[in-house]
Amino acid sequence: MSLKAIAKDLGLSVTTVSRALNGYDDVSADTKARVQAAADVRGYRPNTLARRLKMGKIDAVGLIFPFTSHPLSNSAFVEMVGCITRELAKHEIDLLLVPDELGTFSWRRLIESKRVDAMLVAHTLNDDPRLLDLQQRNFPFLALGRSTCLTQDYAWFDFDNRAGMQMAVDHLAGLGHQRIAFLGENNQQSFISQRRQGYLDGLMANKLPLNPQYVNKVSPSRRAGYQATQALLALPQPPTSIVCDCNMHGEGAALALYEAGLLLSGAVSLIIYDGLPSDSLPDVAVTAIRQGTREAVGLQIAEMTMALIRNEPMSQLQVLWQPELQAGVTAHPPKL
Repeated sequence: MSLKAIAKDLGLSVTTVSRALNGYDDVSADTKARVQAAADVRGYRPNTLARRLKMGKIDAVGLIFPFTSHPLSNSAFVEMVGCITRELAKHEIDLLLVPDELGTFSWRRLIESKRVDAMLVAHTLNDDPRLLDLQQRNFPFLALGRSTCLTQDYAWFDFDNRAGMQMAVDHLAGLGHQRIAFLGENNQQSFISQRRQGYLDGLMANKLPLNPQYVNKVSPSRRAGYQATQALLALPQPPTSIVCDCNMHGEGAALALYEAGLLLSGAVSLIIYDGLPSDSLPDVAVTAIRQGTREAVGLQIAEMTMALIRNEPMSQLQVLWQPELQAGVTAHPPKL
């Protein structure tokens, strides 16, 4: 069934039918509904290639993520990518994964060959050459995380990571914990430095001393979290609580505490950013800092991506989500 046939049946012009199906604002909502209903009944699907050529759109978005930071082993990141992909697919937009080793600028060929309409940049750095390059090219991008290196305004989606980690420390301090250890990732991504600063802010706000032995930078892996927690427990004065900025090494920490008989009893309290992965070996509801469901996050980023492609005002393309604390097994410290 062609556009001409739909237009004839509805008594409309071919132009009106075409603009209705493409969502133009100069077509009334009632007409759009009538045209879409007629197209659905007749099984009409537009010629996607022709529409792309006419509108100058590719209907594809690139997602740049660092090749060397283990993002695909992080269940929270993978689930988020899946939700973004699903939401964009509803608008017939493809998401292309672009793994990038820092300094290679692997996304440039996609831009130069006009294979994407915009870029999403994951795991941003405080000083991020990817964002600088995209801004200098005047190419649409949405940073998944704020950066301090750009002087011009830009689109970003972020969580208040600093507030979330301070929330964790405040919660533990409120229970009486004074020996609070920190497991953080060992790279320069902006959310990591923000969460580390939140930990330090929490200690200062609660007038707790900073013990360098309690501050660990480890790779985002179960093994690293497991080994770092074992080392903490072996200290002459081990911590009574641990906060983790990543659910991968957080699971390793949970396993080490579980094997030592300290997790289920609450003898050592554990708070994990994003909580334990759904397939975690230790089956216990640890206290978590949550940042919304993966579905909600994916929908938010997909909607912002669509707005970016439509060139909507920058004020609608800067969103900061607030974290929440989800209580699980969190105990008061033992009597000293």
